Amino acid sequence: MPSRSHADLLSLVSPPPQQSPRLPRILTVPGVLSDCEADPSTANPIAPYSPTQRRIIVTNHLPIRAHRHPSSAQWSFSWDTDALAFHLRSGLPSSASIIHVGTLRADIDPSDHDSVSQLLSEEFNCVPVFLPPDLHQRFYHGFCKRYLWPLLHYLLPLSPASLAGLRFDRRLWLAYLSANKLFADRITEILSSDDDFVWAHDYHLLALPTFLRKRFPRIKLGFFLHSPFPSSEIFRTLPVREELLRALLNADLLGFHTFDYARHFLSCCSRLLGIDYESKRGYIMLDYYGRTVTVKILPVGVHMGQLQATINSTETKSKIQDLMTTFKDKILLLGRDDMDIFKGISLKFLAMEQLLEEHPKLRGQAVLIQIANPARSQGKDIQEMQEEAHSIVKRINEKFGSPGYSPILLLDGGSLQTYEKIAYYAVAECCVVNPVRDGMNLVPYEYTVCRQGSKAFEDMPKKSMIVVSEFIGCSPSLSGAIRVNPWNIDSMAEAMNLAISMPEAEKQLRHEKHYKYVSSHDISYWARSFDQDLQRSCKDHFMKRCWGIGFGLNFRVVALGPNFRKLSVEHIVSAYRRTTSRLILLDYDGTMMPNSSIVKTPSKEVIEILNDLCSDEKNVVFLVSGRGKDSLSMWFEDCEKLGISAEHGYFTRWNRDSPWESCQLATEFEWKRIAEPVMKLYTETTDGSYIEQKESALVWHHQDADPDFGSCQAKELLDHLENVLANEPVVVKRGQHIVEVKPQGISKGIVARNLISTMSNRGKPPNFVLCIGDDRSDEDMFETIMDSPKNPSLPVISEVFACTVGNKPSKAKYYLDDTVEVIKLLEGLVAPSSQPSKRPFLQASFEGSLTWKI
Repeated sequence: MPSRSHADLLSLVSPPPQQSPRLPRILTVPGVLSDCEADPSTANPIAPYSPTQRRIIVTNHLPIRAHRHPSSAQWSFSWDTDALAFHLRSGLPSSASIIHVGTLRADIDPSDHDSVSQLLSEEFNCVPVFLPPDLHQRFYHGFCKRYLWPLLHYLLPLSPASLAGLRFDRRLWLAYLSANKLFADRITEILSSDDDFVWAHDYHLLALPTFLRKRFPRIKLGFFLHSPFPSSEIFRTLPVREELLRALLNADLLGFHTFDYARHFLSCCSRLLGIDYESKRGYIMLDYYGRTVTVKILPVGVHMGQLQATINSTETKSKIQDLMTTFKDKILLLGRDDMDIFKGISLKFLAMEQLLEEHPKLRGQAVLIQIANPARSQGKDIQEMQEEAHSIVKRINEKFGSPGYSPILLLDGGSLQTYEKIAYYAVAECCVVNPVRDGMNLVPYEYTVCRQGSKAFEDMPKKSMIVVSEFIGCSPSLSGAIRVNPWNIDSMAEAMNLAISMPEAEKQLRHEKHYKYVSSHDISYWARSFDQDLQRSCKDHFMKRCWGIGFGLNFRVVALGPNFRKLSVEHIVSAYRRTTSRLILLDYDGTMMPNSSIVKTPSKEVIEILNDLCSDEKNVVFLVSGRGKDSLSMWFEDCEKLGISAEHGYFTRWNRDSPWESCQLATEFEWKRIAEPVMKLYTETTDGSYIEQKESALVWHHQDADPDFGSCQAKELLDHLENVLANEPVVVKRGQHIVEVKPQGISKGIVARNLISTMSNRGKPPNFVLCIGDDRSDEDMFETIMDSPKNPSLPVISEVFACTVGNKPSKAKYYLDDTVEVIKLLEGLVAPSSQPSKRPFLQASFEGSLTWKI
């Protein structure tokens, strides 16, 4: 299949088709704006949606069946009409071209790769990924089935202590990455990143989003995980946990079957990466370096058309008649599962034994038919599980069986034909689905549709009963099913008895409820909904400027608005030199001092830079911090001309020798007697939290508490304080890991406004303002100085530079990545342009980071 990229040599023969403009790829040092970005009007517009945009569906296996003729040794292919990747085509736009990418379930000789690829491309619009046999073994049966599959199903990698546990084999991890890279290579050959939508599926391809995002920063990429996502306590045991989380966050839209799976993923992002989420207008969103990653919760459905067609086929009707004759006067219970350690097949057999033990009248009547699909993985545990299942079946059949009657029929001789499975569904009185842990599991959905019947079987009652495990994805959507804990054999047996003895009218009502949901939430609905949300998630891709940063699987794209740019010395120095009255406002924690630093005392270099800035008569330099005045006075004792505004502006002094002035507010703090006992209550019940006492405020910190519990307690504390302090002249605010109570009328924004007004009253209105901060309280300063032209009480400021540190997006127009860049910027302002840096350690630290600008 030819590529639609200009990189394709064939496209050079004729003029290339017109495509949407792309931003140039330039290697730069952070902070240096290239000329192409100087004008925000050059930013790319939103790419218009066209129904002809292609959909590239990426799955581990292509929805293709391969067959090689014994005589001619030629390969022939056909659609695998049972594959989910084939079914979802029905929900995508009919005008869109659909391309499938994946491996084949066949060993193709390398000499046949080209011919097979051409054949699949021309006849099926499929792009095969050929993995070398040894790589496939280590990728699929190694990392996927040995690590990922058990872990996602809550099985920890433990073994007897005598074997020292199951050690993580990094070679299998590298094989997993190599396989994902080969998938990315094949996608790259056909992808037009400006136009195509890519939809990747399942745990085999968790690393794929990073490989694609690194090559195509504006790729429109969705990912759906069809397996469970475990709780953070389980997922955190994986040595490559952060790499896989960051890889998933390189997608635009992430899909999960249930809220539980999505909640566990979000919890992992919070605990391992420090990334919180928010719910906005029904969508769950994470901000990942300026990119919005949307999380979608939508269970997959069945293909109604295919099921109906199979039910109406002659083969199915004949098979149904045969089964009804064979099991005449019998009560059929049905199970259909893969031969897998998580499907609970042996537990189901034990529940059947308990059922016959407690209800003798069912002996000779109740029959459990277990359809066992071939195992998808290999290993000793699978073999032991099969042997255990056969042993239990043999024992139960010998115990309760009689001539012509076997209570359990285990059909594991090979894969049944689709029409045969449908026939078993149609005649079964009850469907028992009891995995101990599973993804969606569509067996109950298929059973419900088959029990609805067809026109040929109008006389068959429209009823169905489902016994379903609590630990599978379809359970929440089957409100009429009998939910069970598969580990509880007694409960399972009782549920099976209730299902077959329930009044007919109630069975029909439960069936109608299930059929209404299943028929309206089929796979077409699922695919169409995901596709529409993927378009919505990607609609603003071309409105942002992008930087690719990081190496390996730590790669991510920083996406910024067209008017939000990096602040550099080169950009600000000319304005700094030509202005005569400057106001410089600096936050401390997170701006001058890293938040991660345990020792908060400013370094000698920071003191020197501040003194250099203050020594210029044209400058008024203020440190605006939430910290108390005593600690700030002690730390900056050597800065004679530095102004300090402490506790968010409650205390202010213009230099070291001037007295502290408090704002003109009431000095009564009776409200502290109310607020402090409440905070102490939450501190005692929240491990890791503490109270910070300020002269004008009380702050409850929970950054060292459990992330979820701390956040929950903070919300409760906020509501509690707002209620008890409703009649007090205070404001209760929630910030980054804090809940703060402070007097009304106190904010950094008011500090900025008062300083500008004071300078104007003294006859030196500022014509240059530089404001740098990193957290929510600094956003008030940014808003004040950015809106100064609209405020008639403030002078017109010709040069305004509001700069956030690390926080993106922000009300500021500029950003710096960390405190090192802040120090370098300030150092550049006070040093002559021709003079080399006086602090080479900072320069070396800064020059060590390079990014790709896209």
